[in-house]
Amino acid sequence: MKATQVFPRGAPALVVILVGIGAALHVGKLPPAIPVLREALGVTLLQAGFLLSLVQFAGMALGLLAGIAVEGLGLRRSMLIGLSVLALASAAGAVAPDAPMLLGLRAVEGFGFLLTVLPAPALLRALVPPQRLALYLGMWGGYMGIGTALALFCAPWVMAAVGWQGWWSLLAASSIGLALWLRWSVPSDRSRRAAAPAVAIAPATDDWRQRLRLTLSSSGPWLVALCFAMYSSQWLGVVGFLPSIYDQAGLGSGLGGALTALVCLVNVVGNVAAGRLLHRGIAARQILHGAFVSMALGTVVAFGSAFDGLFVVRYVAVLLFSAIGGLIPGALFSLAVQVAPSERTVSATVGWMQQCSSTGQFLGPPLIAWVAALSGGWQWTWAVTGAASLCGLVLASLIARQIRKPQDAAGRAGPILSTPPRS
Repeated sequence: MKATQVFPRGAPALVVILVGIGAALHVGKLPPAIPVLREALGVTLLQAGFLLSLVQFAGMALGLLAGIAVEGLGLRRSMLIGLSVLALASAAGAVAPDAPMLLGLRAVEGFGFLLTVLPAPALLRALVPPQRLALYLGMWGGYMGIGTALALFCAPWVMAAVGWQGWWSLLAASSIGLALWLRWSVPSDRSRRAAAPAVAIAPATDDWRQRLRLTLSSSGPWLVALCFAMYSSQWLGVVGFLPSIYDQAGLGSGLGGALTALVCLVNVVGNVAAGRLLHRGIAARQILHGAFVSMALGTVVAFGSAFDGLFVVRYVAVLLFSAIGGLIPGALFSLAVQVAPSERTVSATVGWMQQCSSTGQFLGPPLIAWVAALSGGWQWTWAVTGAASLCGLVLASLIARQIRKPQDAAGRAGPILSTPPRS
């Protein structure tokens, strides 16, 4: 009996996606709190940039190794441990007395975030029918946008009622609740394998060194990982500072948070649309090219000095930057499970993609903050994001060249950049 027949309703897969959204709340909880933290703890602009990006430090340093480790640890167990780490670090952050301690705890949160999100694509692959995998992975690609949007929208109101410490504590409690829900709803790896012996993982080696070597010696994981870095560096760099930019413009924390939340929310439209486009046979190369060009043009309009005083035009440009840019993670998460060199390297491939993505998110916000500090404003932000988009276009072209290569000696096709058209 197939695993998809044992768990036909898809509810466990939806719980996995909701857990990802809950983990993303911890990433999105900080931007609305930056003005409050700067006043309460004396956080500088550069420290704020690192607070935004330090949650990605664990992924930047350990993404690939963690992706390999979760295969042995167990996919569901890894997510449960990750949620527990997020809960403990967020609860400790609520009583942090100064910026250095908060910085350290953000790095710990990053480790919990990594353990929570890395196993998800492989777990979704096991829980849903193959013909619907692209759709679910497209939805998974929106976990960051949805979680960040919810955090940005709710944070100002929650902090107004219970302070930033209460906001941190509330998210700690939510992670505990999600861990209990995940444990109750999603079958363990052992029970899934017992229920579906016909689709058990192929007996590839369990040697982590071989999985590491296989992943890093394949071009597909490298290309999708670097593409993700070019996207993530500019998306978090722009969205992370929007509440501060709008606060400086005199819009107030509530309105600024709501506007930024909408920017994050439209990103999900792109994530889901990418899954549907791939499901219909649109090549990911076309999706990536169009999205990177749109992101570059969007930031030129949103931050270029030629559009000073045109707030509505700038805001629409930011919305398009996020919405069309959202096609990129939706496409890349779908690609990651296809370009993995073997069944046993899916999590390793996702881990490498997460590592490069986290590196981009770690470097992007401080770089944008540094350029803003040097120039005395945000008018040169487009130069940083435009350079990242240009690199993304080059990488997408390399991916297109890669898939034109003939099959290797083992008969395995190169990276697949589109799913078969829906019949």
